[in-house]
Amino acid sequence: MYWPLMEDTITLKDRLKMAAFVLTSSKLTNGPKVREFEQKWSEWLGVKHSLYVSSGSTANSLIIAAVKEYYGLKDGDKVLVPATTWMTNVAPVIQAGLQPIFCDINLRNFSFDTQELEYVAKQHPDIKAVFITHLIGLSAPVERIREVFPDALILEDVCESHGVKGPNGEKRGSKSIASSFSFYFGHHMTTIEGGMVCTNNTELYELMRLKRSHGMAREGSLAYFEKYRDENPDIDPAFLFMTDGYNFRNHEVCAVLGLSQIKRLDKNIQIRKENYKRFFDGIIKLTGYFMPEYQTNNSSFSFPIIPIVRPFEQELIVSMLKETLKNSGIEYRPIISGNLLRHPAFKSYKLCTEREEPNVEYLHKNGLYVGNSQFVTNKKVDHLLNIMEEVHPNV
Repeated sequence: MYWPLMEDTITLKDRLKMAAFVLTSSKLTNGPKVREFEQKWSEWLGVKHSLYVSSGSTANSLIIAAVKEYYGLKDGDKVLVPATTWMTNVAPVIQAGLQPIFCDINLRNFSFDTQELEYVAKQHPDIKAVFITHLIGLSAPVERIREVFPDALILEDVCESHGVKGPNGEKRGSKSIASSFSFYFGHHMTTIEGGMVCTNNTELYELMRLKRSHGMAREGSLAYFEKYRDENPDIDPAFLFMTDGYNFRNHEVCAVLGLSQIKRLDKNIQIRKENYKRFFDGIIKLTGYFMPEYQTNNSSFSFPIIPIVRPFEQELIVSMLKETLKNSGIEYRPIISGNLLRHPAFKSYKLCTEREEPNVEYLHKNGLYVGNSQFVTNKKVDHLLNIMEEVHPNV
């Protein structure tokens, strides 16, 4: 039974739509289809503004750069990040001259450990922003984070958790200062490469519009462009740079694919939720594994597998599990980065914790995941649970 992380989600109908567009359109760079996709995404998420960019990673970079400028953050200001996340949640913080403060995670939804948040707040009362990651389709405790850091700017990475909701039923990424989403091939929907930045702040949105495309005035909305032009009469308005910027644009062909894929997004999320429920109900019967959190509003990206092991059997059990999955044709991955501070890129940073044995270390040594998607069947889920039980039936 071959079980890849993700199967080909681009249908023949998707391909025909892209082909027809390429054959009939004279404009392939950022244009009306991009704006149409942005509008559809804003409507789906329930947010005022969305910007289509080249990836989820550039979405994060755009957010950090624009937030720093708009809110007047200074070099060295502190941004709280989880110790397990994708590296391009943290790299933009460093690249912008800000200081990442790493918090330990929990083993139920892999976000910030709420017990550690208060310790971090005491050690670093000057946290300026919190960059939350909603990992593998589970909702992070945003409300608790707001309570502990009431004056911090709340930013959300929802790149692999499209449609996950909080306890009040609002989609994550719709109420924060800014949020990011990824449409990489392996995610809930795809534009092959691509991402989205979302915000309800019109001024911040306009700044991000400029920064997405070289900082050029003409990239702003008409009223803003006219204002920039009138304020700078000595410069050709077509080549007027208002801020430092990047080329983070995406193009029309990928937007056409996004418009086709978004029609199936809710259905795909529902299938993933049903798969996750079956996995959760099965893992309840196994005593040898940490229980992931069951959230009714999840948008599952994968099935987390964390065996409960004693130090002396750690290497044996995890190795057996990986080998059995490999022999069964089931692809697996570490749970995102494991402990990001173990990676050479971040070894100069430290985890802010009072624990001798942080959760992130246990996750790094023992955690892995198997991909969930709309292509996963009940038979596959049951087969995975059987493997887990055979390898490690009890503690």
